[in-house]
Amino acid sequence: MAVEIPPLITPSRLRRRGGLWGECLAEFLGTFVLIAFGCGVVAMAVAALPGSGRTEGPTTFFLGAGDWLLITWGWAFAVVFGVYVAGGVSGAHINPAVTLAFAVRRKFPWAKVVPYWISQVVGAFAGAALVYGVYHDAINTFDQAMKGPKTHGHTVASFSIFGTFPAPYFHGGYWGPLVDQIVGTALLVMLIVAVVDLRNTAVKANLGPLVIGFAVAAVGMSYGANAGYAINPARDFGPRLFTFFAGWGDLALPGSEPGSFSAYWWVPIVGPLVGGVVGVLVYDLFIGDVLHIRAQQAELPEVGRTRGTASDEE
Repeated sequence: MAVEIPPLITPSRLRRRGGLWGECLAEFLGTFVLIAFGCGVVAMAVAALPGSGRTEGPTTFFLGAGDWLLITWGWAFAVVFGVYVAGGVSGAHINPAVTLAFAVRRKFPWAKVVPYWISQVVGAFAGAALVYGVYHDAINTFDQAMKGPKTHGHTVASFSIFGTFPAPYFHGGYWGPLVDQIVGTALLVMLIVAVVDLRNTAVKANLGPLVIGFAVAAVGMSYGANAGYAINPARDFGPRLFTFFAGWGDLALPGSEPGSFSAYWWVPIVGPLVGGVVGVLVYDLFIGDVLHIRAQQAELPEVGRTRGTASDEE
């Protein structure tokens, strides 16, 4: 039996929240949850666990490939709960690449694209601020114990809690990380549209957010090391903007580390936006169009069969 929950704000002030304003609030909160848990799990792995004596040393993390699972599953759960929080109001895009892809192929109104993007970036900024507020002691202790190049007392390792950067084997080049972000986001969006497409093998019992979280984990496990698998412009730019103001300076914006990478900030924005459109187009070309044609037919063929056989005609 449903329980009626009275609103906190008077109905006269609530009405304007029934439209785009309410959707933007949902996108803000959903993205806030995404970053609070996502960057939170990285803060645990990089600074809090080493600093609390739970690893071999105060700056020791990622001793083996299995440690990466903490990050990938943490981000997966972050997506799951971000989508559950905002899904009923805004559809829980919580990712500008998803918003753009849906505008291109899912009739999402273009007039809502920029408001959604702004809400997502602001939510990500606020989520990063929360993580820093909770973990700033651990982060500062970690940076003090770390040796090597520092920017205003901060290291690229502590920046990794909030933002992404390319692996050293790219030698500061753009093309490798850019392709990585396009591929990773294309796979993510392709899986998202497959999960939410009711014409396909739709996920039942409101388990869509959980399966989408699995998709994020899959991308992280398969393509995470190249460039930190941002696969979401707001996920990278919101925290990056916060860390710029919080003291990381050039490490955050323009995203430069001498001898490693330079002016990297645009790659986790452009790559996912391109990849999202590629992903939805690939899905519709190979799957969506087939489902559309079958829906127009009086009788649907069995799965895996497109035409009758001689025995069927007899």
